[in-house]
Amino acid sequence: MPIKRYGAEKSGAGGQNLPFARAVEAGGWLYVSGQVAMKDGEIVKGSIVDETHLTIKNVLAILEEAGYGPEHIVRVGVWLDDPRDFWSFNGVYKSYFGEHPPARACVQSRMMVDCKVEIDCVAYKGP
Repeated sequence: MPIKRYGAEKSGAGGQNLPFARAVEAGGWLYVSGQVAMKDGEIVKGSIVDETHLTIKNVLAILEEAGYGPEHIVRVGVWLDDPRDFWSFNGVYKSYFGEHPPARACVQSRMMVDCKVEIDCVAYKGP
């Protein structure tokens, strides 16, 4: 079973090389690394609503690059910096995944970068 890696190039803040791929595909499974509200290698600060939209768009862009769509997502992991953002986050999240809701875990956690939300996912597309 071949393994395909998507993007380990300079995609971190300040144009740093990151020590992981944006996504890895194996046997019909696609594992997307945690994404944040980042554009052109820099964190975009905003409200939880703004950051959630950009973070989900970043996840969806990686899925599309690999030939997957939101309907292929089977599990999502979410980290929120502030638990008070949960309901606002959920409103945005539902607008993207309401038709094909995946399994999900959502926890509060301090972030490694200055952001309000981080999202990863696992997708599957059978042969």
